[in-house]
Amino acid sequence: MKEINLLPDNLLRMPSVSLVNDWYVRSFSEILEFEKTDVTDKVLDRFCQSLVKIRNRHTDVVQTMAQGVLELKESHKIDHQTENSIQYFLDRFYMSRISIRMLINQHTLLFGGQLNDSRHVGCIDPQCDLVGVVKDAYENARFLCDQYYLASPDLIVREHNEREHGVPIRIVYVPSHLYHMLFELFKNSMRAVIEHHGSNAEHHPPVVVTIVRGREDICVKVSDQGGGIPRSHTDLLFNYMFSTAPQPPKSDAHTAPLAGYGYGLPISRLYARYFHGDLILLSCDGYGTDTIIYMKALSNEANELLPVFNKTSSKFYRATIPAADWSNASSSMGIRHMTTTSPRKQTVMQNETMHAQC
Repeated sequence: MKEINLLPDNLLRMPSVSLVNDWYVRSFSEILEFEKTDVTDKVLDRFCQSLVKIRNRHTDVVQTMAQGVLELKESHKIDHQTENSIQYFLDRFYMSRISIRMLINQHTLLFGGQLNDSRHVGCIDPQCDLVGVVKDAYENARFLCDQYYLASPDLIVREHNEREHGVPIRIVYVPSHLYHMLFELFKNSMRAVIEHHGSNAEHHPPVVVTIVRGREDICVKVSDQGGGIPRSHTDLLFNYMFSTAPQPPKSDAHTAPLAGYGYGLPISRLYARYFHGDLILLSCDGYGTDTIIYMKALSNEANELLPVFNKTSSKFYRATIPAADWSNASSSMGIRHMTTTSPRKQTVMQNETMHAQC
């Protein structure tokens, strides 16, 4: 809530952003009611019900905040600094949201009497079947693709377990997070394949998923022959203010569009990074795209990664972000400003930079 107030004033005035801010104020006040309450079964039950109500209230936060950014783009000319501030904020805002919803889901599943599957620990599956999640995400994305284009590419799944040959790959993970990432990737791949080859083509090349378990990482690679993406667009794909698809109509706010807001890839990358994984995109312009989801093979290395809010955070909203030069393309604003600071402050800023890049 404090960080929302650091956003540019013209964005804060957008109706959709004000609505999101009001939701957080209301939810925070409802949670505060329990701060000094005596713990009884009745209070715990009421707390659980409040969490469910809060979760339902915030269901459309991503779309509503996206609509607020669109309102700003339509009514104001956005300069480079404002765009960087919005990008920085949304990465942190959506990562925090992933964590909050994870906590709410975990609590309500464990203490709200909703747990049906004894294998799961709340929303965590200690034996997550990656192939099963891949197929679920593919089938649902295929259904959407068939609705839009009356055609869809087939799926090929390959599995390679380097640690235990021939043994199906299992991982301690939150299946809904992996599903979200894969669903977005399948939508992108299917749309690219159909539009590149034409919806009336006799045969569309399949989307190939390769699941590999190595020593440190488990990788899920989604490969398509959808014509690829120009290199000049690759970095933009993780920008919240960029989309290759037409914006979805406002009347479809509660449906699942095949594409539109351009938030699929950046938020999917946040899901991957939440447990110290990553999502990278490699494209051959004119042929196709490979997208790789990295997950930690060892669950004790997959602790949550969260943005930290402190005095340093607010500086990122005011400082001008310099363009990287050819010799240091990965340089970031936080590291560039360290040259004149003390070693102790450098350590703090390095930590903050790491959190900012999550």
